[in-house]
Order: sequence, then C-alpha cells, then structure tokens
Amino acid sequence: MNTPLPSATAAAASAAAAPVAPAVDPEHTRPPARHWYARLCAFLSKASLVLAICGLAGIILSVQIQVVGRYVFNDTPTWTEALALQLVLYVTALGVAVGVRDAGHIGLESLVSLLPESLRLKVEVLIHALVALFGAIMVQSGWLWTRLKWGELDPMLQMPVGIDYLSLVIAGTLIVLFSIEHIVALLRHEDVVPAWY
Repeated sequence: MNTPLPSATAAAASAAAAPVAPAVDPEHTRPPARHWYARLCAFLSKASLVLAICGLAGIILSVQIQVVGRYVFNDTPTWTEALALQLVLYVTALGVAVGVRDAGHIGLESLVSLLPESLRLKVEVLIHALVALFGAIMVQSGWLWTRLKWGELDPMLQMPVGIDYLSLVIAGTLIVLFSIEHIVALLRHEDVVPAWY
C-alpha cells in the first residue's frame, strides 16, 4: 500500500538523497549555473573523475602484478610499489579537487544555514575565497618543489622526482578554478551542479 510521506519525512528523504546540502527554504532554491565557465569546470571535474578511476585501476593492477610476481614467480617487480604510490598521489589530488567543486568535503553547513540570507551569501563567498587562497598556495609551493626535484630521478621508475609534487600543482589549480566557479555562482544566485549528478 502506497501512503504519501508526511512533508517533513519527504524533505528528510530528499535531503539524504541530494548530493549537495539543499537550501534551508525550498522557495529560495537557486537555478543551476549553465554559463560557459560552469560548463568548463563541469568538464574538468568529469575528466578528473575519469582520470582518478583510471588511476585506481592502475593501482589495483600494479599491486596484482606485485603479488603474482612475488608469490607465483618468486620474482617481485621493483617498479610496482613505486608506481602504485605515484598513482595514489594523483588519485588523491584529483579527488580532493572534485570534492571542492561538488561539495564533497567536510563542512559545517548548519552554522552557515542559520544566518540571514544577506550575511549567508557573504560568508559563503568568504569561505570559497579562502579555499581558493589555499589552492593558490598549493600551486605555488607545489611548483617550487616540482622545479627543485625535477633533476632527481626516482631509482625505481626512472622518472623525475618532481612528478610527485606536480600533483599538488594540478590539484591546487583545479581548486582555484572550482572555488571561483562557486563564487561566480553565488553572486549570480545560481547553484553549482555536481558533474556526476
């Protein structure tokens, strides 16, 4: 027997299924951002997710090769662990950046949602500006270490050690772009739609 849910229960079920925290007042929901910059950021987010999935597959494959080499052929490949660690860096970097765009990071939404609308907008813009600043610091420090370590070779992979730090540059750049997207959407009274939604 299908009985309609009470409005409070329906709202709770909708909030649990929503990928991003919904607006407190359903009458003030914002339309999704559809301008060119939002589409560009959505494309970058989807591409990052695809690359992260490929990286996860690479981690699984390299660990399997290591296990088979060690226990079946009694000859452990030396490069597999180094490759898996390298891929972990990039999967994490891409995942953090996508989490910033799609609001998958940890946040205290309840405190901000209790503020009046005008003050809430300012606080949300400030939060995204601080996240963008953090991303810019990641880019600056990551690029510094990438240049310093580019001349050193990883003995296992025979690749520059600076590639490890390049993941910080990529993640920081994406975080800055995605934070700017959130600020633009807030000023235009729009919502950023998650790329995977």
